[in-house]
Amino acid sequence: MSQENQSNERYDGYRALARVYDRLNAEIDYVGWADYVESCFSSYLPEKPTLVLDLACGTGRMTLELAARGYDMIGVDGSMDMLSVAYERAAEREDVPSPLYLLQDMRAFELYGTVGAVTCCLDSVNYLLTEGDVERCFACAHNYLDPDGLFLFDVNTPYKFEHVYGDNAYILEDEWTDEDGALQSAYCGWQNHFDAETGRCTFDLSVFEQREDGGYDRADEQQEEQCYSESTLRSLLERTGFEVLAVFGDFDRSIPASTCERWHFVARCKK
Repeated sequence: MSQENQSNERYDGYRALARVYDRLNAEIDYVGWADYVESCFSSYLPEKPTLVLDLACGTGRMTLELAARGYDMIGVDGSMDMLSVAYERAAEREDVPSPLYLLQDMRAFELYGTVGAVTCCLDSVNYLLTEGDVERCFACAHNYLDPDGLFLFDVNTPYKFEHVYGDNAYILEDEWTDEDGALQSAYCGWQNHFDAETGRCTFDLSVFEQREDGGYDRADEQQEEQCYSESTLRSLLERTGFEVLAVFGDFDRSIPASTCERWHFVARCKK
C-alpha cells in the first residue's frame, strides 16, 4: 500500500514498484484478509455496511475483493501509478462493480458522504512518519465514518522493525508467462536500515523489470516507515473519537504474541 509524506496529493514512492508490486507480493492472502474484515463486520456491526472505503488502496486488490463480495467500494490512494494498476484491474473484472478510485492524501481526503466502514491494509499507517500525520489520518477517517462505523487497519510491530527489517537485505523475484507465451521476470533488491532511536526504517529498493528484448530496465527508489507503539496508536485513536474494540495478531483474531509481526486494530467511531 502507499501514501505520500509531502503536502501535495501525488506520492511517487511506488513509481518503480507499481507495475510489479502484485507479482513480487504474490503471497499476500487477500481472500483471507477479506474474510477477516467480514468477520469483524459480523462481530462489531449490527448489519453489514453498504459503502466501504479502502484507504491507501494501492493496486486495488483488497478493494476489488470486497467489491466482489457485494460492497460498494471507494478506493483512495496517493500514488497515481498504483491507482493506474487498480483501474486496469477493475476494468478486467466485468463481473464486479467497479470501485470509485480517488487520488488523494490519506491525511486529508474528501468524500461525498459518510461510509459504514474504513479499511486500511498492509501497514499503510506506518508510511505516515509523524504522530501528527497519523492523527490527521485518523481524524479524517472519523469524519467520514457513520456513527458506530468501523475503522480496520494494521501496522508493522516493533518486533518486525527490529528483527525482520533491521539492517537486513532481501531479494524478491517472480517469473510468469506473458500473453505471447514468453517467460518474463522481475526482481527487487531491498536493503533496510532501521534506526532504533528514532523508530524510522528506510528501504532502498532497486527494481529490475524484463523488457521484450530480454534485457532489464532498472528503477531505484527509497521508502520510509515509522514504528509506533500500541499505546501510541491507542492514544491517537481515542484522541480522534474512536473506541478501540480489539487488537489482533492475525486473521484468526488471536491475541498478539511478543513475536507478532503485525497488529490488526479494530476501532469504533463514536459521534
